[in-house]
Amino acid sequence: MSDYIIPAGYGEAEYVDKKSHFIGQVQYVSSVSEAMQFVDAVRRKYSDATHNVWAYVLSDGQMRWSDDGEPGGTSGQPTLNVFRSAGVCDVVCVVTRYFGGILLGSGGLVRAYSKAAALALEAAGKARMAEWAAASVECSYAQYERIRRLLEACGAAELSGDFGEHVIISCLLPSGVPEEFAGRLSDLSAGAARLDVHGSVFRPLKLESGAD
Repeated sequence: MSDYIIPAGYGEAEYVDKKSHFIGQVQYVSSVSEAMQFVDAVRRKYSDATHNVWAYVLSDGQMRWSDDGEPGGTSGQPTLNVFRSAGVCDVVCVVTRYFGGILLGSGGLVRAYSKAAALALEAAGKARMAEWAAASVECSYAQYERIRRLLEACGAAELSGDFGEHVIISCLLPSGVPEEFAGRLSDLSAGAARLDVHGSVFRPLKLESGAD
């Protein structure tokens, strides 16, 4: 399974345009049923709103959107396009609108719904869903700090240490890295430290702001 980008969590943001209030909400989901449960919850929360526009896109290619009474093509699809353009999937977004009495026009609606969705995604943050190798390194206390720095340099995540007779460092390594790391580990420890790979897991790692 290849890497892909998901929202790192829940995100909410508000945007005001000509007295109309737009509330964007973004959430990670793994199925259509989860997406629609989120949509229904937001509809109940903002049952007095003028519109609750929504869209979702999943990593298996399923996607759907609703204009919820707005003119066709001015809200649901622009909301969806925010996530497609950003390469984000397994995501649902609802943009709630409270009409302010001033018409925005088609172009204004597209901009407003897109902006609210984009701000909500920014608030949620992004994470890369990828395959990781679950690994452990057994080493001496004297080698621990150098090996830990080497793991960090190789992109390891979720590092933890078990300090007994020897140190056992548990971590996740990016797929494909263990082979390279094993060679560097052997050189660093003169063959004394041992790497064990226990299998693989598929999980997200939050991306820094601006990272792809």
